[in-house]
Amino acid sequence: MGLQSIDHYFVYAKDLEASRKFYEGALGFEVGYRPPFDFAGYWLYLGGKACVHLGTAESSAEVDYYLGKRSNKAGVDTGAVDHIAFRGEDFVNYKARLDQLGITYRHREVPDLRLQQLFISDPDGVTLELNFFPPVAD
Repeated sequence: MGLQSIDHYFVYAKDLEASRKFYEGALGFEVGYRPPFDFAGYWLYLGGKACVHLGTAESSAEVDYYLGKRSNKAGVDTGAVDHIAFRGEDFVNYKARLDQLGITYRHREVPDLRLQQLFISDPDGVTLELNFFPPVAD
């Protein structure tokens, strides 16, 4: 018994549509099934699994009931999160995709692992770490 893996993370989006477009366009997520909650939002999927939940940052009775009333939707009540990491593939083409979209990033390489990393921010300032291990030789 115990935890097995990360299930998803939730972002209070200042601009719900801008955040959806970012996750779809820059990261390749797909909007998928979301239960019929009484507040606006999206569930974004990778490989058939909902990984990111977006919800409106505006307070309402429905949001406050389901997610809990918060004094500040900017994250004051949730603690500090430095970044969320995803594993990717095809580093060169992915980096070119971000360049084409005009998305700024910090590129790092992890010593000894040859792991390429791109750090970007979503529209709400959440730092995303994109990890690309070198291809395995056949």
